[in-house]
Formats: sequence, C-alpha cells, structure tokens
Amino acid sequence: MALIGEEDRLRHELGLLYSDVSLEIRRRNGDGRVRGRRSPVPLPDAVRRARRTAPKLALTGLVELAAGLKRLTGRDVIDLGRMLEIAVFVQRQRELASRGTEAFIDDFGFDREWTESLLPIFRWLFHSYWRIDTTGIANVPGAGRALLVSNHAGVLPWDGAMIKTAILELHPRPRHARALVAQYFFGLPTLSWFLRRTGQTVGHPDDSIRLLERDELVLVFPEGVKGTGKRWSERYRLQRFGRGGFVQVAIRTRSPIVPISVVGSEELYPMLGNLEPLAKLTGAPFFPITPFFPLLGPLGMVPLPSRWRIQFHEPIRTDELDPEQADDQNLVMTISDQVRDTIQRGIYENLKLRRGTFR
Repeated sequence: MALIGEEDRLRHELGLLYSDVSLEIRRRNGDGRVRGRRSPVPLPDAVRRARRTAPKLALTGLVELAAGLKRLTGRDVIDLGRMLEIAVFVQRQRELASRGTEAFIDDFGFDREWTESLLPIFRWLFHSYWRIDTTGIANVPGAGRALLVSNHAGVLPWDGAMIKTAILELHPRPRHARALVAQYFFGLPTLSWFLRRTGQTVGHPDDSIRLLERDELVLVFPEGVKGTGKRWSERYRLQRFGRGGFVQVAIRTRSPIVPISVVGSEELYPMLGNLEPLAKLTGAPFFPITPFFPLLGPLGMVPLPSRWRIQFHEPIRTDELDPEQADDQNLVMTISDQVRDTIQRGIYENLKLRRGTFR
C-alpha cells in the first residue's frame, strides 16, 4: 500500500510540474502559437489529439518505470526532476527553431535568446561536472564596458565557456561576455556557426573596439593557441602575451582590464605531444596527443572531470588613461606585464587552495 501511495504521489507531482511547464511555455510565446511560418497545413483531429496527449503518456510511463526500478533496487534510479528538465529543454529548442524571421540576431551573429536556452547544459557542467569554485565575481562590472583577460589552456576552449557561465550564473547583475576566438576556428563549418550564434567573434582589434564601444564585456586570451596547445610539462605556466595589443584596445576605448586566473582546465585533456605533420595537413594550430586521443577516437575528446577554481581579480584602471597613450609602447608593455603577473600569481595561489585535481 505504501508503494502504491508513493506512485500516486509521484504522478501527482509530475502532473503539477507538467502543467506549470506548459503554462510557462504558453506565457513566453504569448498566445502559445508557433510563429514565423506561413499558412500551416491543418492537421487531422486524430493527429492533433495524439500530439497533445503524447507528452503526458510519456511522462506517465516514465513515472511507472521509475517506481518499478525503485521497487527492484530500493533506490531512485531515475531522477524525475532531471528528466523533466531535459524534456523542457528539448521543447524549448523546438520552439526556438520555429521562430523564423522573428529571431533577433545582432550584426555579429549573436542570438541572445538561443544562447540563454543552452544555459542548463553549461550550468550542469559548471556546478556538477567540474564543481567550479569562483571568487571575486563582483570585480566584473555590472554595467558598462570592460576587457576580461584570462589564461588559456585545455586544447578546447572550455575555459571561455565556464567564465561566461560564471558571470551569467553568479554575478548579481548577470550579463553576456563576448569572447574573441582565433581565426582558424571560424573556418570550420559547424563550429563557426555555433561560435557566432553564441556571441563569439574573431580575435581582431577592430571587433574588440566595436564591442567595447557598445559597453559590452569582451573576453580575450592573450596566450592564444599557444596556451591551449601547451604540453603537460608546461601546465600552469603562462606563455607570452605578445606585444600588448589587448592593452592598446583597453586604453583606446577607456575600458578597465579585469584579469582572470583559471585552474582546472589544464587537466581536461593532458597533452603529451603534438603530431605536427597532421596539424599542417589539416591547417590546425596543433594536433594533440593525450592519454585517450586519438587512441579512443571521438571518445577521447570527452573532457576529464577535473576540479576548477576561477578567480576574477580587481580591475586595472586603464580607463583612466588618455587614449593617445595607447601609442606609448613602454606603458603598454608595463601594463601587459602587470596583467600577466596578476594572472600567474592567482594561478599559483588557487593551485594551493584546490583540494585535489579531481576532488
């Protein structure tokens, strides 16, 4: 009897959640109708009824499966809350795909609404997979322009995604950061579309200036591909920051610089070597050899669950300088070294604070 009561309670709670989700979807869509399509062909009544009842039937079956597995194992095998989140996510993607010409995309290709719909995935990576500890988030301005400058590592740019997620998740005034990405990645068909659609742009000073003059947050990685392609023996040692081009951009646009230290990204894909002939053949900046790639093929690109720490340091006030001082190379390199030293010092401090690489 107790088990039957538990099943009824689960069905009741799931029904309430389903109703709440349906109401929220209709509220966001206005009258609940799919927009952006021309004169849809009317569906037969039987098909429309089936489409309306299918989600409820699927959820009912899921509840019964969860109850059955709990009866067999004595524990909750299926997380119904998580399953519902996945269902809502899939439904949201279907709605966004049907927006047609009503979707708002800026002149850089950024689709804010679609990007924010992906946040549940990155939220899970941030909180559950990499369990990221964050400090100093209040040093990121809640309004106005700023140049965020971070170390770079990990073969693939997961560090940029987690910095952006931290600002959206933890900042008292959440906002998007627009990351500058190496030109090579914008030559890859699917990836280039994804990068543009989620707000990234080519790492060129002109794009940086345009975004900063719109009072955006701009995220840069002065190490570039030299950072993401570091070997395991060079982990957590910053590469050169070039000639300080990011400092010149900050001075010219009167933008404060916020240094960021990231610990944890070096262990995602421990890079043991670089197959340079294959890199040249494909035009890639490097072709990594890790303990799992290319040995395991695509599975080797699954990042390891390292423990992360991200520290946002106090801003360096280049916005108080005269824009003409951007041509003073001695000043530019002094500030560049100051930013680099701040990030490197933060890396060492956070390595000491981290309890372990994977715990």
